[in-house]
This record gives sequence, C-alpha cells and structure tokens, in this order.
Amino acid sequence: MPETPPAPPPPPPGAGRQVWRRVRRRPSALAAAAVLALLVLLALAAPLLSHLTGQDPGAYHDDLVDSARGGVPLGSFGGLSADHWLGVEPGTGRDLFTRLLYGARISLLVALGAVAVQTAVGVGVGLAAALGGRFAGRLIGLATDVMIALPMLVIGIALTAVVPPDFPRPLLLILLIGLFDWGGTARMVRAQTLALRGLDFVDAARLSGNGTLRIARRELLPSLAAPVITIAAIKVPTAMVAEASLSFLGVGVKPPTPSWGQMLSSAQTWFRADPAYVLLPAGLLFVTVLAFTVLGDAVRTALDPREGSRLRVGTGKESKA
Repeated sequence: MPETPPAPPPPPPGAGRQVWRRVRRRPSALAAAAVLALLVLLALAAPLLSHLTGQDPGAYHDDLVDSARGGVPLGSFGGLSADHWLGVEPGTGRDLFTRLLYGARISLLVALGAVAVQTAVGVGVGLAAALGGRFAGRLIGLATDVMIALPMLVIGIALTAVVPPDFPRPLLLILLIGLFDWGGTARMVRAQTLALRGLDFVDAARLSGNGTLRIARRELLPSLAAPVITIAAIKVPTAMVAEASLSFLGVGVKPPTPSWGQMLSSAQTWFRADPAYVLLPAGLLFVTVLAFTVLGDAVRTALDPREGSRLRVGTGKESKA
C-alpha cells in the first residue's frame, strides 16, 4: 500500500499577519492598544454616557461650588459624588466626567486629523523632491527646511488675530499642526525614495514604459507604506501635545466646547484649591501620549524588516515571525 504523501506546508503568513504576530508578543504594546481602544470607545460613547449619567457637559451648577471661596467645589476631592463621578469644575460646577469625555473627542480628532494632513503633504512633497530632478529637489528641500524652522506656536498665536472668530477651531488646529509639521515625513520619504528608485523592480517598471506618476503610485508607495505608517504612529502623540499646548495658549477650541488643553489652561489658577481639576486632564493626556508612544514603537519594530535578523543574531534562535 503506497504511503500517503505528506501534506504540503501551510503558506507563509501575509505581511499584515506577521506585523500583528510581532506586535502581540509585546505585552506593553497590547496594554497600550487596550488603553487606546478604551479611550476611543469612551470618546465615541460620550453622548450616551452623558445621557445615562444625566449630566450635560455645558450645564452650570452654582449650588455645587462655594461662592464665598471663589468657586471651589463643595465636598472632598473636587465635589466627588454619586451624581458627579469625577467631581465638578471649579467656578462653574459643570460635570467633570462628561467634559473629560467630550474633551477626548476634540483631542483625538485634532491629533488624528493633523497626522493625516501632515502625512499626505509629507509623502507628496518627499516623492516630488526625490523624483522631480536636481533643481526641484533642492528647491523643495529648501522649502522643507524653512517649514521645519518656523515656530508653530508663535504662528498659531498670530493666527488668532487673522482668522475669523466663527471659523471652526478644531479644523484650524488640524490645518495648523498638519501644515507646519510635515517636514520630518517629507525628509524620510525623500531619503527612502532615493534608495528605492535605483532597485531592479523600479528599473523594470521604467523600462516597461510606465511614467513617473505610475511608478510612484504602483511601485514606490507600497514600499513606503511601512516607514510612513511608523512615522505617522509616532507623530500622533506629538500632535496631541501640540493641540494641548495651543489650547493652553488660547489658540484652540473656545468654551463651552471642552478640550484637555483648554481645561489645563483654565486649571492653572485652581491648582492649590482643587488639585483634581489639574491632575485629571493632565493624567489622561499623559496616559494617552504614553500609550500612543509605546504602540508606535511596537509598530516601528514590527515593520522593521531587519528586526528578524537582529533577533536571530542576539538570541541565536530563528525568528518565528
């Protein structure tokens, strides 16, 4: 009786599965992803949670603050109670829990929107600098250096005197951060494109009669996906800090719309009287930025094609990724 031939080996996992397998081996990355997922879920569910708690983030409660002491919340821990889970805002008595949830929506929206803008601009400028010839490369490189040198915070403050008051402030922050912080992405894309355009698959596409735009779209952009995703993941916490800084300086969203940076700006006068009002938005901002940083570093490591060889050299064992 003939022997049954062995089953063929399973196909190698795709690139996406390899990246996921590398990321999930790091407990810190999984913890960071869980924190961010919970934060996004709470931010999306802010209207529902506000309805369930019966608290309006813009509703004033003068009976919950001590007017004789300048508006300090009544009770301990900033007015913590069964109705107000994290206390109330000094001076106004607005519910702090719902304002933090709605503030998370603004902070995340601005950060992710700004990163999307600066990634799109940086990739386009970097490709143009690498594929546009020597003169175009020098001109675009000079423009990139100028954009990197411009002080974004100073320009943001100056824009408050020019931009109409009714212009949407979240959109202003997205454009300001996104259009003034694409220099690093452009430099990285230019360097990577210069290294890729001399490889065989690009030469083969050029000899086949493909134009520059088609080569960039079909050959170069897929190869640039890993470094672009990596730098975008690292840019998110930077954008969150920039939004908080601009809101702290008065460039961000205006009351009554809450944001973490705006809350920190108004909380600086209440640090001694109500430390919780300062520590809660500052702590949430710190945890979110830390989670994005840890997850971005894990994604960078997982997307690095040299990671497997480093593991083999360092441990003497073959990588299972």
